[in-house]
Amino acid sequence: MAEVPQTIGSADMPRPRRDWRRIVVRVLLGIVAAVFLAWLVLFITKGRFLKGTFERIASAQSGRTIRVAGDFQFYFAPVDLKFLAEGLSISNPAWAGGGNTFEARKLDSSVATLTFLFGRRRVNWLELDGARADLHWDARRQRNTWTFGDPNAKGKKLELPVVRAGTFRDTRIRYRDPQFVLDGNFLLDTVTSSDTRFDSAIRARGQGMVRGRPFRLTGQLQSPNATIRGGENQLTARIEVARSVAILAGTLPGPTQLDGSNLAVRLRGRNLADVFAVLGILTPDTRTYRLTGRMTKDGPDWKFTRLRGVFGDSDLAGSLTVTQREPRLLLTADLTTRTLDIVDVSAFVGYDLERVEAQGAAGVITREGGAPRLLPDARLNVEALKNFDAKVRYKVGTLRARSLPISNADLTLDLEDRLLKLSPLTFAMARGNVASDIVIDARKRPAVTDYDIRLSPTPMGRLLAGWGVEEAGTTGTVKARVKLTGVGDTVHDSLATSNGRIAVILPAGSFWTRNVQLSELDLGTFAQKMFEGRLKEPVRINCGLIGFTVRQGVAAADPILIDTQKNVMIGRGGFSFRNETIDLAFRADSKRFSLLAGQSPVGIGGYFASPSYSVVSPELLGRAGAALGLAVVATPLAGVLAFVDPGDAKATACGPVLAGATARAQRTTGGEARDDVGRGTTAKAENGRSNRGERKEQRKNFLGIF
Repeated sequence: MAEVPQTIGSADMPRPRRDWRRIVVRVLLGIVAAVFLAWLVLFITKGRFLKGTFERIASAQSGRTIRVAGDFQFYFAPVDLKFLAEGLSISNPAWAGGGNTFEARKLDSSVATLTFLFGRRRVNWLELDGARADLHWDARRQRNTWTFGDPNAKGKKLELPVVRAGTFRDTRIRYRDPQFVLDGNFLLDTVTSSDTRFDSAIRARGQGMVRGRPFRLTGQLQSPNATIRGGENQLTARIEVARSVAILAGTLPGPTQLDGSNLAVRLRGRNLADVFAVLGILTPDTRTYRLTGRMTKDGPDWKFTRLRGVFGDSDLAGSLTVTQREPRLLLTADLTTRTLDIVDVSAFVGYDLERVEAQGAAGVITREGGAPRLLPDARLNVEALKNFDAKVRYKVGTLRARSLPISNADLTLDLEDRLLKLSPLTFAMARGNVASDIVIDARKRPAVTDYDIRLSPTPMGRLLAGWGVEEAGTTGTVKARVKLTGVGDTVHDSLATSNGRIAVILPAGSFWTRNVQLSELDLGTFAQKMFEGRLKEPVRINCGLIGFTVRQGVAAADPILIDTQKNVMIGRGGFSFRNETIDLAFRADSKRFSLLAGQSPVGIGGYFASPSYSVVSPELLGRAGAALGLAVVATPLAGVLAFVDPGDAKATACGPVLAGATARAQRTTGGEARDDVGRGTTAKAENGRSNRGERKEQRKNFLGIF
């Protein structure tokens, strides 16, 4: 007989589900009843019986000794946590050398429950009476007194809870930070106001030292009635540090909440670099400055926007952000100057600003061993470069300088871990453009600097106008490149050890005859043109190269060769970045016969800061002696023969010249190697012997330099 399967009636099926529902409801009711009972017990007793438990658990969790000497309350009122402790003390960690991180005669607060358990804590109301806080980092800035738990764990940043309203009486805070070399003491007091608009005002005073500079702070935070409902606080503050004053006025979302602040800032002082130095940021010195702008804090960023003002005789505008990050601060800026005065730019390249301001151009010159020095010798502050990185864009409309026709400067500065790049640095000069890439690697000791400076084709007349050369009659152009690498922590030291090449190229154009003839000292032609009134008649320049090879800071002409319509101008000598001396000689050999040609080079000597010019050489004196001898033994007319130029100069092949090639690569138009540059006929042969092709009767030595 088949087994009949057992069936369950439909009326019996919902019963287990209803049983589970009853169980869940009863459990929830039990939890709610327990919570309510706990809340009721805490509310009635104010949680005073938890004092011992609080001290024990808090001490164990924090790794500190935490004690409450007087009354203790911890309960919900009705939802927010109410916490009160009288005679509260929290000890410093052992490495801090004793004392307390925090103590107060009375701490009374109301804390939002959910934020207390999750996320950043929000304090609806806080009262501190007789509080003392000792907040500091250790010497290596690895540990601090406000990070609890493992005493060897890395310290966290100081983040104050969001306090929406508060009362402070005789509350003192000491803060020390080795990163900013900061040691400051601050006092907070609440003053009750009779003004119907404000419940109270929190006044703050502070003083101390930051990076060896004294500072003072005074301020007032006015708490509107609306603060409890999420309103804003009115802040006014005055900060004096070094030789600068900052005045702030605006609103804060809460007494301890800087994020979202909206503050107007006014800055004034003797040197804007003092302000950045407080942060450990290295900037050039400035003259007296005044700036206005807006300041806000957005997370780790301190943002300064709508900056407007002046420094010295120059204007400044733009925006700037300082980002707090590890291991270095980050400075980001986009700045503009319409007119930059030459005095204000002197500090940018390393000159003593106060000397330049007091003495003008003479202030850039110093003396060493009786000799004048021009190159800046301000030492790069490598230690300061360790403190921050930077990304800066700076534009200048016009440089106010009598002899430097510079405008439209555009600088991009990038600093990352002591590698400083001024790239690109561009500006317009005399209708030409200069493009530069300068890299200073201060990670190497001493610093290594690469210079790459390029001048695009620029009208010579406009370029030289500041030195008394008129533009009329001059159509020639000039282009140039300087590429050097040097070692040293000053501009002078890096150039004094530099290696590389300097080349100035003159493409085809015209130049005043007067200037060419003066350098040639062709007395006959010059006098003729002077009496005929044709001093401004242009002379054609076919091509030209003023080249120097630099080795260990000493630049040697390689070559100086300018081919004109009538002459071949050559030069020998060099200069030294080491002691800033100059020893150059220029002469022009005529392509045509010329009577009364002095045939004496023009010499440039002295120093960068004090060059000297000479047109009298042993060769010219020799010619004069020969002329005198001929005049005595023959006739006066014979004396003139000593000044005759046979006009045998060989024209120049312009290809190597325009390519900036060295002396060895230079050629005549016939393709022959030139013997008047490099080790040619203009140089004395080694061992007293003549070079190949030298004709002693036409040898033209240069001031005895070689």
